Amino acid sequence: MHRVLKALPAAAIGALMLLAPAKAQDKPLDRAAVEAIVKEYIVKNPEIVQEALVELERRQKEAETAAVQKLTSDPKSRLYVSENHTVAGNPNGNVTLVEFFDYNCGYCKRGLADVQKLIDTDKNVKVILKEFPILSPGSRDASVVALALREQFSPEKLWSFHAKLMNQRGAIGKEQALAVAKELGADSAKLEAAMASPKIAAALEESKLLAEALNISGTPTYIVANDMVVGARGYDLLASHVANFRKCQKAVC
Repeated sequence: MHRVLKALPAAAIGALMLLAPAKAQDKPLDRAAVEAIVKEYIVKNPEIVQEALVELERRQKEAETAAVQKLTSDPKSRLYVSENHTVAGNPNGNVTLVEFFDYNCGYCKRGLADVQKLIDTDKNVKVILKEFPILSPGSRDASVVALALREQFSPEKLWSFHAKLMNQRGAIGKEQALAVAKELGADSAKLEAAMASPKIAAALEESKLLAEALNISGTPTYIVANDMVVGARGYDLLASHVANFRKCQKAVC
């Protein structure tokens, strides 16, 4: 609000200066006097401040929506085309579901069954997993292991790792992630080397920047058909979005 209050006098002063007669003999406007006039007007009509705030919020939301739509509708964006995420389901599927998740997110754990069911029942869905470890240092450590496993695991095995680790009880961190990786046959020496690669930090940074661009602040967040589904809201909603995309290229027809 403080910014708006400062901006209103400035805008009013500018308008008054533009409206003033541009004659050589005219006396220049006294800025202090104009500011006093504007301040007095605002004090007498405080409702204009609220109107300005409402309009500012509307414009900000409009701009944010346009930015999100531009990113989610571009099939070549880093949201969909990147070496920094894991792909499950059909890599050539005609509908893509993107999930931003955290291994320590309880709702992500709950939503795992929904995504698994979607993969099992719809053989033409591509699922993209975006590591978004925001809940704890352990979450980041687990994501580092998951990203490093791409050096030696197939997409199918990476999904198995993801599901097994997500189904672990209690806090998840490096120790739990390494244990699951070893259980699935990972080469420990190669894994530790891959975990130290700068590519891992780059992958996590990319997910973070994408989340910021999409105004994502929590997990799980799913993106289907240019629409975001926040939270574990069930298989039916995700499947409906997928079906609608095939029908009308929108989440809701």
